[in-house]
Amino acid sequence: MPDIVKVAMADLKVARDPAVLITIGLGSCIGIALYDPVVKVGGLAHIMLPTSKRVTGGNGSNPMKYADTGIEITLRKMVAMSAVKRRITAKIAGGAHMFSCVKECSSFLKIGDNNAAAVKEKLSREGIKLMASDTGKDYGRTVELHTKDGSYVVKTIAKGSKVI
Repeated sequence: MPDIVKVAMADLKVARDPAVLITIGLGSCIGIALYDPVVKVGGLAHIMLPTSKRVTGGNGSNPMKYADTGIEITLRKMVAMSAVKRRITAKIAGGAHMFSCVKECSSFLKIGDNNAAAVKEKLSREGIKLMASDTGKDYGRTVELHTKDGSYVVKTIAKGSKVI
């Protein structure tokens, strides 16, 4: 029986098989699943915003909240559990359009799109291959990363469940 590991908003967890990492309530947030298939180590980050670069003064801001720093921390923790960076792949879900003005909104309000773009850019810079994504649209998601095989289950009220 796998351990169930819950990942809160603006948090991340890493685990070795047998485990299922779960995060709920992905609206404009992105669930980033990272996986090394050889050692069966997975990481799941629930990021809220694209970049930490706008944070000023270091007011105790949570680095796991941001795509740039959250991905770095997840990779470090996975490598500490014997994952090898060049073997790690990614799958992402979330980044929904949570405001009805999505076409007319300023780019500042297109948080889901901005998050998805920032995640893809950071993964590319880190040399991590993006294997699958389920982003955008106008509905929330819950995701599960299964460390047994790296499957990423995306559940929605609107569209049911699928494995990516």
